[in-house]
Amino acid sequence: MSDSVAEVDVEKKGGMQRLLDGIERVGNKVPHPAIIFLALCGLVIVMSAIFAALDVHVTYESASPPATGVESDYLGGSVVPGIQSPPDVASPDDYKIHTETTAVESLLSADGIRFLFTSAIQNFNDFGVVAVILVAMIGVGVAEEAGLIGALIRKLVGVAPKGAITFIIVLVGMLSSIASDAGYLVLIPLGAVVFRSLGRNPLAGIAAAFAGVSAGFAVSFLIAPFDAILTEITNESIALVQPGTTIQVTANLYWGIGSTILITAVITFLTERIVERGLGPWDPAEADPDAEAIEAATEIPADEARGLRFALWGFVGVMVFIGLLSVPPHAPLRNPDTGALFGDSPLMQSLIFIIMLIFLVAGLAFGRGANTMKTSTEAIAAITKTFAGLGGLIFLLLIIAQFIAYFNYSNMATIAAVKLADFLEQRNIGALWLLVGLILVVTLLNIIIPGVMPKWAIFAPIFIPLFIRLGVAPQTVLAAYRVGDGPTNVITPLMVYLPFIVLLVQRYKKSAGVGTVVSMMLPYTVVLVVTWTAFYMLWYSLGIPWGPGAPVHVG
Repeated sequence: MSDSVAEVDVEKKGGMQRLLDGIERVGNKVPHPAIIFLALCGLVIVMSAIFAALDVHVTYESASPPATGVESDYLGGSVVPGIQSPPDVASPDDYKIHTETTAVESLLSADGIRFLFTSAIQNFNDFGVVAVILVAMIGVGVAEEAGLIGALIRKLVGVAPKGAITFIIVLVGMLSSIASDAGYLVLIPLGAVVFRSLGRNPLAGIAAAFAGVSAGFAVSFLIAPFDAILTEITNESIALVQPGTTIQVTANLYWGIGSTILITAVITFLTERIVERGLGPWDPAEADPDAEAIEAATEIPADEARGLRFALWGFVGVMVFIGLLSVPPHAPLRNPDTGALFGDSPLMQSLIFIIMLIFLVAGLAFGRGANTMKTSTEAIAAITKTFAGLGGLIFLLLIIAQFIAYFNYSNMATIAAVKLADFLEQRNIGALWLLVGLILVVTLLNIIIPGVMPKWAIFAPIFIPLFIRLGVAPQTVLAAYRVGDGPTNVITPLMVYLPFIVLLVQRYKKSAGVGTVVSMMLPYTVVLVVTWTAFYMLWYSLGIPWGPGAPVHVG
């Protein structure tokens, strides 16, 4: 009887392992994202020539404001570069409806070839994502190198009540997305140690922390550097059909807060009621003797408390400084014309710079208090190290900038949006169901192309113009993308941190492998896809804004 059960278990594991091996083989054949975008650039060039030769064009109705003089407005901040805007906003009654025809422009024509050769530098220069990520990572890099992020994680977990420890670990994991390395390298080992110290299965601690850090990576209470990247790519895509229109980095803030609460609760429930019960009691005999090294590595150094106090004072100082520049009437960070503090104001346009400043000052203060960063030379070295680590990303952004510029020049985005929108409107497919379809497509694609930014750079130029034509606001599409991007991070064999997770699990269960981790994390993926999508549909149906001044539909 026992032999037959063992055979069934072997067959089950063999089937799972074959599936994982198949996914890994397919994923390993997927080229580097830079190669993918180079191929997409070539495809756009060739298709533009073919469509131009076939005289592909589209005629549609468009609304335009009345002619007006333009004056230079104050320079924007870290999300929107210098902008030119009319001094007075036209009334909706002043807009005129007219018929417009757009044809495909060939990139292999004489004008197109001139554009390819003369625009490369300007395309990259105009791609605001690069500046955003460099500015944002100054502060985050210093804070991470000084040890502030890891110390905060250890402190938050250390002071959590025993009954709420799972919830706190998951929540801290989601907040750690502002510096993802710390979440993976500090919180996940710490989750195992904390669960073990409480007499619980350390594998469940790993699962809870991994799910919080990775499955919910795309949303948070906080505004993270990747939010600015996604916002800039979205704005580049909006410009394909609505030049001059942008969204703010806070466009998904309300959604991020609501999703963080939901996902934290769901992961906590799954950990305590399903995953931990399924794992059963932990047998110390299964542990690797080297597990004790992990215990020692996660102990809180004595001088971290002083560093955290210094960091708190630095944080308070920055917030008081920003408050003095924002709160009083006619303060510099208010809109100089309307006096508004939120919406179209320097405060909102400088959020990334403010976040950088907070992390920079808090990181420097922590380094001084904890004796981990004592000199300005060490601080500059931390920033240099951070920038050096961004070299591959900047190269990828260079290619993405060309891809979006080629797509824009060819007019294929406008034509595809109009054609697809007309097709979908004739078939009466609701926008909500199309958004759900987008969520599912991103969920599946994320298994072989993990990474929040490369997929959005492919999807945004296609789906943002399409949904704008259907009356759906860009922030609504971006929120849908966030839902699809996270849940499968914990089961894809191509997750960059998966080998680290497997090695960590093996310290507490010597016989564990990739299949062990994936089977342990699969319930999180399945339940999160269902519950998060349902939550998105409810949010959309109720018409709740995704963030400040960010409605569900185009105004």
